Amino acid sequence: MNNQEQVVPGTENTAPKQLGRPVNASSARQQRINEIQARKESGNFKLGRPVVEGSKRQIREAELAEKRANGELKKGRPINPNSKKQIAEAERAYKLANGIAIKKGRPVVEKVEVVTVAASEINEG
Repeated sequence: MNNQEQVVPGTENTAPKQLGRPVNASSARQQRINEIQARKESGNFKLGRPVVEGSKRQIREAELAEKRANGELKKGRPINPNSKKQIAEAERAYKLANGIAIKKGRPVVEKVEVVTVAASEINEG
């Protein structure tokens, strides 16, 4: 047996010593904790501001939920089909659909060969 597991004779059935401060069951804090625990167990514990049925916000929420269920609710900003970006996207989609190659990246610039002339050749000519 390890040193920690050794049992002192006459203490086999005693509970371990309680650590920390003793709890006063009649204190206001302990009563509040017990009341909250009882409400949680019974299902009557609610957090936050209560909902007012029939308010403008609740009516609006119900309308939005109905539109979501029917698929009528659109999300985000509407697309302008005449914008520069949408026109470019349409052209790109058309090219992809018809198998036209789309150039990617920076355009290739043909290199111009620069001929260097030595100063001695200029003076002779």
